[in-house]
Amino acid sequence: MKKIVLYVLLLSAPFAAHAQFDKLKDSVVQLYGVIMTADSLKGIPAVSVVVKGRNQGTYSNDQGVFSIVVLKGDIIEFSSVGYKAFTLNVPDTFHGNQYSVIQLMVTDAQYLPATIIRPRPTREQFERDFVNTKVPDDDIEIARQNNDVAKRRVLARSLPASAGEAASTYLRQSATRYSYQGQAPPQNIFNPLAWAEFIQAWKRGDFRNNN
Repeated sequence: MKKIVLYVLLLSAPFAAHAQFDKLKDSVVQLYGVIMTADSLKGIPAVSVVVKGRNQGTYSNDQGVFSIVVLKGDIIEFSSVGYKAFTLNVPDTFHGNQYSVIQLMVTDAQYLPATIIRPRPTREQFERDFVNTKVPDDDIEIARQNNDVAKRRVLARSLPASAGEAASTYLRQSATRYSYQGQAPPQNIFNPLAWAEFIQAWKRGDFRNNN
């Protein structure tokens, strides 16, 4: 008798699983539609479409169109900044696996508390704060300061050379050594052009200590 019952259960298991799968398949719904303003019927972008009770949701596109897979009987919440939230109950009595909606949302007016602008207590305090308030430099002033000759000279002395500058200096030194290989290189102390450049730099104040 036990063998007969076990045999019947084994035969009925695939049919039960198939029936359960058909039931689950019938409960899945493709919910899609468009979300529009109630007064002008314009698509609302970036509206949050969330299935309540589950970590599932989506957003509407630039035209207000959305699409999401839900189950029959789910509760869908539409929310967006500046609009009143709306809740939609997906019916569980209709036949089919697609359900379309045109959701209208009403503007939600938010009233902020009033802001009262008061003057300074006295004219002397206003003049003191107005004079001592530091105004940040704009982009033009920052660019002018960065292009200052003295500042660029200080930065050139303090900042390390980049990879390109180091490679260029090394190649020039190597070329100089190869040019005078086997003989003594000339000394710039006897070069009149170097002396003329030194005198011009001295007149410009390149060697002056700015500190």
